Amino acid sequence: MEQKNWHQQSENELLQSFGVTREQGLTEEEVERRRQVSGWNELLEGERISPILLFLNQFKDFMMLVLMGATLISGLLGEYLDAVTIIAIVILNGVLGFIQEFRAERSLRALKQLSAPHANVLRQGKVVHVAAKELVPGDIVSLESGDRIPADIRWLSIQSLDAEESALTGESHPVGKHTRAIYESEVPLGDQKNMGFMGTMITRGSGKGIVVSSGMDTEMGKIADLLQNTEVQETPLQRRLAQLGKILIYLSLALTVLVVLVGIINGQPAGGMFLAGVSLAVAAIPEGLPAIVTIALALGVQRMIKRKAIVRKLPSVETLGCASVICSDKTGTLTQNKMTVTRLWIEGRPLEVTGEGYEPVGNVLDQGIPIDLKRDQTLRRLLQISSLCSNAVIYEEDGGEEARARRKGKDEGADSQWRLKGDPTEGALVTLSSKMGLSPASLGSMYARELEFPFDSKRKRMSVVVSHQGGKIALVKGAPDMLLEQCSYILWAGKVVPLTGTFRQKVLAANEAMARSALRVLGMAYRDLRPQDSIDHEDAVESQLIFVGLTGMIDPPRREAREAISVCRRAGIKTVMITGDHGLTAEAIANELGIIPRGGQTMSGQQLALLTDEELDRQVEGVYVYSRVSPEHKLRIVKALQNRGHVVAMTGDGVNDAPAIKAADIGISMGITGTDVAKEASSLILSDDNFSTIVAAIEEGRNIYENIRKFIRYLLASNVGEILTMLFAMLAGLPLPLLPIQILWVNLVTDGLPAMALGVDQPEKDLMEHKPRGANENIFARRMGWKILSRGFLIGLCTLGAFWLTLQVSPNDANQLLKAQSVAFATLVMAQLIHVFDCRSSRSIFHRNIFQNRYLVIAVLSSVLLLLGVMYIEPLQPIFKTVPLGTREWAITLVAAGIPTFLMGAGSVWSGNRRRKYNGPRPMATVKSTNIRA
Repeated sequence: MEQKNWHQQSENELLQSFGVTREQGLTEEEVERRRQVSGWNELLEGERISPILLFLNQFKDFMMLVLMGATLISGLLGEYLDAVTIIAIVILNGVLGFIQEFRAERSLRALKQLSAPHANVLRQGKVVHVAAKELVPGDIVSLESGDRIPADIRWLSIQSLDAEESALTGESHPVGKHTRAIYESEVPLGDQKNMGFMGTMITRGSGKGIVVSSGMDTEMGKIADLLQNTEVQETPLQRRLAQLGKILIYLSLALTVLVVLVGIINGQPAGGMFLAGVSLAVAAIPEGLPAIVTIALALGVQRMIKRKAIVRKLPSVETLGCASVICSDKTGTLTQNKMTVTRLWIEGRPLEVTGEGYEPVGNVLDQGIPIDLKRDQTLRRLLQISSLCSNAVIYEEDGGEEARARRKGKDEGADSQWRLKGDPTEGALVTLSSKMGLSPASLGSMYARELEFPFDSKRKRMSVVVSHQGGKIALVKGAPDMLLEQCSYILWAGKVVPLTGTFRQKVLAANEAMARSALRVLGMAYRDLRPQDSIDHEDAVESQLIFVGLTGMIDPPRREAREAISVCRRAGIKTVMITGDHGLTAEAIANELGIIPRGGQTMSGQQLALLTDEELDRQVEGVYVYSRVSPEHKLRIVKALQNRGHVVAMTGDGVNDAPAIKAADIGISMGITGTDVAKEASSLILSDDNFSTIVAAIEEGRNIYENIRKFIRYLLASNVGEILTMLFAMLAGLPLPLLPIQILWVNLVTDGLPAMALGVDQPEKDLMEHKPRGANENIFARRMGWKILSRGFLIGLCTLGAFWLTLQVSPNDANQLLKAQSVAFATLVMAQLIHVFDCRSSRSIFHRNIFQNRYLVIAVLSSVLLLLGVMYIEPLQPIFKTVPLGTREWAITLVAAGIPTFLMGAGSVWSGNRRRKYNGPRPMATVKSTNIRA
């Protein structure tokens, strides 16, 4: 069937297009014929990689290949312990990567679960119950409240039908449907109110519709196709580690060959030099690096769980740490996804309503003063109408003292135990009355409902008839302008007076003012029915009404989101709201949260659709709010930001968010309100649906990356020190200062424990006061390459100096050579263990408390004890070619080991003081101020 704008066609045009009648439906033969063309009404999966191939793909990484080569060499040289250690690390990383990718590709299976399993369809004049996947275009289906729509349909007839479409369109409340044709050609999904979409839910009413699209041709199918064809981005951490691996292998091979050649030229035995060269090569490639990265990320994941974030993919925490833009859905992410009455208008008085969500805690304030309900009968009447003219039920999920005790200690989300059954708008009205002590139970005992005239899109109102003290009362709520037409009186100053033109203008002005504040406004009216009044039809009941007042409600912003956005701004991170909701509502929420800076722009989905990709790339930097957008629009926005060099985090909870979540550098979904599709497409799940948790994740991510840089700095400086020690010795014509077994011991023991302890180091105080690092930032940026080379150079020079000084006591004595090698071994180890404290700060060892990281202190002490063990335990001395050192040798060792760190640390302090003295304030202060203004 050719794809058309079905919302534009009349009922007759629809039936003719599909060759079907409302009375008969399709024949079985026609159904089979159409199925050959359209296929089954189900979402298809792309070609899936076999688990075995997926597992083998984990070992294509450059660093993995290098490590496997090191394993082979170590095995051939008889270093079996080294070989086993390296291969264990390789397999561990492969298994972890396999698990992550296997889980990540379950998005479409979760998407399929949103499809309705069965449907009632008209076939050959009879309504039959069939599997939803058997539907074809042209089928006429019947749906009721609670049903999930099985395909994209165009409504033919409805009875007070509302549909919950937030997962697809981002609309914050159920959408009322109608059957009239919409003649505009380009209409956002949220405004196609004569359409029903696959996977959305009927929340009220019933209706019949004709299937216009099935399977992959539906709006849900388009999202499935986007998920299949959206390329998963490589994380910045993965890019940097791949870059590091290549640098290490080239440098290590070059330096190792140089050391071996110089040694042979200077008369060293070729076999011994080859063994030493291979030992240096293995040492230069930190095979523990992937394992330490994995451990650092895994420990970060555990910390994130405690902070209400569940990490599905290990690198995602680090990636979020360098995010420069957070694209956030509005409904349920920045807002509570709970309609709340915040303002009232009665008798010309604007009133404020406190309290959020569905918990019946709050008050009605008049100029900041709580209203005494006993003295304000007009407000009492408005509250009675709000509660009695509604069908929603608000209930406490597990009430009693236990629930109250749990909530008592909570600052945020105190209403998390209160749930809604029914329409969110009516839930807000019921909660409003309950806040003032007028619960549905207490009112129901005094006012018995006798009749209801449901809301419909033509009347735009709902009414009920209740009996009270022997009489009957009509209670009505609806759109203010439509409701005023049915009113003849108004309740003013506690009295019923005629609704004059002046009063009408006051009501309409108040309605317009509330609507400009992005509030959804409903009017309340009533009438005392006389015994002779007819109640058989709504027209008889909804006339000669007494207008009472207005209620204004909104899905309010999360309180904690305001502070979170402020922190993001100080950290140089732009927050962008992307929503399917109306522009006025989105802009009001964004202004309240402080998202839009001075000069910031907003853009609607219709405006975005008119832009080419190049035009969007040019404008995307200045836009902070996107409204009425489709899934394709969200994907375009994410890619446009990435084209501008941003690392993009995309948050959301709906099916419509899933393609953009998957395409972003890091996708974040909501754990409570999020759909399974969004969760499976994401890397990070917020278990509390709290935007502020993202800030905690950013801080954790930044700290994890800085810790990774710390132990890379430590490992490489140590390895450079080892290589240069050997190189300088060969160039000077000296004997080997370090033996192969000693090099491997340093590489496995001294490097490993302190490096892992650096992986859990605490963040520096100003971590969240810096701009995000660039996505293409070299891992050696910010002078780290210089720090590695300079410290490595000094470690190598001082180690060789200690060796030479000890050797000069008796240069030709074999025992003295063994002692000099033991001194070099001890100096190298101690120099590295002192240097590890220097690596904790971006400045020097003097800028942080060395005892703050107790794990590092324990690791260093353990390494010192192990060093003493191989030097003083007699059975180990022949293995590691060591001898006990005396007081003189230890003095040389400790002085030489401390020179690199304390020399560079003193220089850093001096240069820092000199900059502050002559250059004025640090640049960071200016950056911070600029971010706040932005």
